[in-house]
Amino acid sequence: MIPVKRPAQGNAGKLRIVAGTLRGSRIDVIERDGLRPTSDRVRETLFNWLAPMIAGTRCLDLFAGTGALGIEAISRGAGSCTFIERDRDLARHLQATLDRLKIDNAHVVNADAMNWLSGPAQAFDLVFLDPPFSAGLWSDAAARLESGGWLADAAMIHVESAVGSSLALPANWHLHRETRAGAVQFALYRRTPTIPLS
Repeated sequence: MIPVKRPAQGNAGKLRIVAGTLRGSRIDVIERDGLRPTSDRVRETLFNWLAPMIAGTRCLDLFAGTGALGIEAISRGAGSCTFIERDRDLARHLQATLDRLKIDNAHVVNADAMNWLSGPAQAFDLVFLDPPFSAGLWSDAAARLESGGWLADAAMIHVESAVGSSLALPANWHLHRETRAGAVQFALYRRTPTIPLS
């Protein structure tokens, strides 16, 4: 299990929205084992990659934690974001953050992500897939996203995992960009729709 890493902004327990309408806003980070908030630097790199397509997108932050990825997306013009978080206190804290920042185009669901993916689907344009590393849920979550109708035809999927991880992802997810920071690797995939056999 990778140790919890605190944000490196000099103000422990806080993250900063990097750009957009909420630029400079702070997100408080509460203590939870396994919680790995995505750093400001990595979010800046990721959203530079996403800049051409972020406006109006329907986003899913599947293992939301602090919600930093989804909130950054909203700040940069995403149309909406659904946050899924199993931990009740984290979900409440995330809802309080959305209320404080006056974000009204987002929805927090306090649920287990894998169970939630078994329910009725809606298609998302951008998915943040960053499960607890110790749980090893990448492949199962990816399979449910792909087979369950949760992804738009040209959806983008951001995946965070430990450096050196071997992930079994759907064959129609094509690597678009990747980088690493310390012991964590970050990859952005572009989905192409599967063609039904006739």
